[in-house]
Amino acid sequence: MQNRFPAKLLIIDDDQALCDSLSMLLEPQDFIVYSTTSGEEGIQLCRALQPDVIILDLLMPGVDGWEVARQIRQFSTVPIIVLSAVSKPDLVAKALDEGIDDYLIKPISGAVLAAHLKRITHRAREVTHL
Repeated sequence: MQNRFPAKLLIIDDDQALCDSLSMLLEPQDFIVYSTTSGEEGIQLCRALQPDVIILDLLMPGVDGWEVARQIRQFSTVPIIVLSAVSKPDLVAKALDEGIDDYLIKPISGAVLAAHLKRITHRAREVTHL
């Protein structure tokens, strides 16, 4: 089994401090990290960069995470992981039903987040090469 890392990660979250800390945490874990605090820019970056995986916040001003995911799903099957402070079961179920690949609750340890990202990226790459 070949592990093709580094993987391109796009973070779309309106919290710049969170984007920065996730970048610092995940770059040593073999991720090339891109980030934006704008949902609209996140959609454009997804088209341009063709990332291997996306971390997405749902509650953002302007174009929220729900709309970002809907628009990305129109042109890409990139794995999307929601990272949210909201842990309501009905919201998690709705996100998964609407095409989100994983839903993680903040705060989360860096090791657990990296493990989720690597697992989902590896599986997506396996499917692509079948």
